[in-house]
Amino acid sequence: MLKITVSGPPGSGTSTLVNGICKELGWTSLNGGDVFRSQAKKNGVSVEEFSKMCKSDLDVDRDLDSYLRSVMIGDKCPDVVESRLSGWWAKEEGIDVPRVYISTTLPARAKRLMKRDGGSYTMNYDNAQKRQKDDSHRYETLYGISLDDLSPYTHVIESDDLTEHQVLQAVLDVLEVQ
Repeated sequence: MLKITVSGPPGSGTSTLVNGICKELGWTSLNGGDVFRSQAKKNGVSVEEFSKMCKSDLDVDRDLDSYLRSVMIGDKCPDVVESRLSGWWAKEEGIDVPRVYISTTLPARAKRLMKRDGGSYTMNYDNAQKRQKDDSHRYETLYGISLDDLSPYTHVIESDDLTEHQVLQAVLDVLEVQ
C-alpha cells in the first residue's frame, strides 16, 4: 500500500532519498526515473534522446504516466512511488499520503548530476536546464500541469544546503518515524 510519494527534478536527490527510506524502513519502491531509463534502454537510446521522443510523441509519456498511476491505485502498490508527477497523481486519485517534493536549484542539481553522471558542470547545467524546459512544456501540454506549481505537495523540502542524511531525516520526521 502506498505510504508516500517523492517528487523533484532530475538531480534533486529523489532516488537517493527513496533508497534511504527503503533501507531505513524496509519498504518497497517504484522509481519513475528507473522506469523512464528502462524504456530509453529498451528503445536503444539515451535518456536525452528518449526525452526528445516523448516530446515528439506525447503518447509515450501518457503510457508511462498511465502505468505509474495504475501501479499507485493497484493492489500491489509499493510503499514509495517516486516520479516527477507522483504527487499530482496521488492528489488527483484521492490517495491520502504525504506527497513530498524535493526542491533544488539548477546550480545545485548540475553539481549533483556532475558527481553522478560525470561530465562538466556547464554540460550538466545546460542539460538539466534543457530537460526542465522540455519537461515543463510536455506536462503543460499533456495535463495542464506547471512544474512550478507545488500545491499538490504536502511537504516541500529545500535541499540545496542539506546533506543526504538531513533530507532523509526530514522525510522520516514527516512520516513520524523515530
